[in-house]
Amino acid sequence: MKLVQKMSQRVVMTPLLQQAIQLLQLSTLELEQVVRKELEENPLLEEVPVENTETVEAAATPGTTAEAPVAAEAPPTTEPASKETSSVDGEKADDLPFDLSSAIFDDHGDERTPVSMEERDELPFENLGRSDTSLAEHLGEQLRLGTDDKEALRIGEAIIGNLDEDGYLRADVGEIAQGMGCAVEVVEAVLKRIQSFDPPGVAARSVQECLLLQLTADSEPDPVSVEIVERHFEDLERRRYAEIARALKLPLERVMESIEEIQSLEPKPGRRFSTNDSRYVVPDVTIQKVGDDYVVILNEEGIPRLRVNSLYRTLLRRSGDEAKQYVEQKLRSAVWLIKSVEQRQRTLRKVAQSLVNFQREFLDKGLPHLRPLALRDVGDDISMHESTISRVTTNKYVQTPQGLFELKFFFHSGIASDNGSMVSSVSVKKTIRDMVSGEDGGKPLSDQEIAQALQAQGLTIARRTVAKYREELGILPSHQRRLSSKKR
Repeated sequence: MKLVQKMSQRVVMTPLLQQAIQLLQLSTLELEQVVRKELEENPLLEEVPVENTETVEAAATPGTTAEAPVAAEAPPTTEPASKETSSVDGEKADDLPFDLSSAIFDDHGDERTPVSMEERDELPFENLGRSDTSLAEHLGEQLRLGTDDKEALRIGEAIIGNLDEDGYLRADVGEIAQGMGCAVEVVEAVLKRIQSFDPPGVAARSVQECLLLQLTADSEPDPVSVEIVERHFEDLERRRYAEIARALKLPLERVMESIEEIQSLEPKPGRRFSTNDSRYVVPDVTIQKVGDDYVVILNEEGIPRLRVNSLYRTLLRRSGDEAKQYVEQKLRSAVWLIKSVEQRQRTLRKVAQSLVNFQREFLDKGLPHLRPLALRDVGDDISMHESTISRVTTNKYVQTPQGLFELKFFFHSGIASDNGSMVSSVSVKKTIRDMVSGEDGGKPLSDQEIAQALQAQGLTIARRTVAKYREELGILPSHQRRLSSKKR
């Protein structure tokens, strides 16, 4: 054993650095929540009043454009600092990684982008979703109307509470009985009662049981349909209809009549009670065409304008060492948050501007002209690591002349063409969808035929790649599309 001195370099992920990295991947709404929380917890942070920001905007030069910095510093206030204050701040400035006097005494007036300056209408009342009855409330009401037994009500509420959003019972009956302190037979009896409630098939423990409950809810169920679901469910899942017909010793046409009845059942009885709240996507960036150029505008609406509370300079000047240490710690945190938000906005603007440069043809002409793009391409363009590009494009949306898209939408692979250029996989998928939508229903295109048609257009693509894109688009294989066409 021996002592050795060694000098090395390493990156230490301090909490402040982790916070700055985390801010990159937050959407505008999430960033607003984080900033609001910091305003509540850090006494040195304060929000710039609206009248102050309006004054700064009125004093701004007429040539200010949307490319103005997110948090440009205004000239310092005209209030002269005393000699005592200057000496205290000068001594402490040597210990801090930033200028303490400028952080406390300067008011950071900010210039805002046109999106944050324009007046916006409140969300129309008719766009607000209404509160519908949930599945649990619907079943609970039927349970209370169906019995007065307190024990049955208690067990029934436990069963209803263990239903998922599709209406299936995801807990074991034995576990419910053990938790309620009763016999399994009692829970089974209450479960049978709930399974007779509306909607049919609710509280089933499997798809097979759900279908059986719906079939037997009819006063005169089709015995063939019941037998198919009860005894030949695996063949039904695998669409082995001929084997089912041989096992039942019935004509295939008779079996297909029962199959059509089974296919008309609802495999997710709780679907119509699921909450379908209207969700509004707020774009984090807007790309707007002005003349022949595209302008990047950040959405800063709702994000508080931050500055350091100047009242704490008195505390720094007159307090003891312990209080000064606390204030300095909070001051570091406050200034770091302000700078991290500024850095996030600058990075987001650079990435959006780089996307404009790469996807100019898409913005001009639409989806068929979307070019393949990788995170590394944008990273090289703006001199940043691709991991930073990945974080800053997470959970963010951009409003373009072609519509609203997620920033991740612009990053995808490409397919080589005969002329040596690359064609976006998104454009290829759109071409495949157009081919399938225009095909003859009686003779649908196979994956090989689609691949040959694309190769005739100059795209080098394999059949398995076409199959992969078709599955991603949710398009059935050709033989299943032929069956669907016959049923219609």
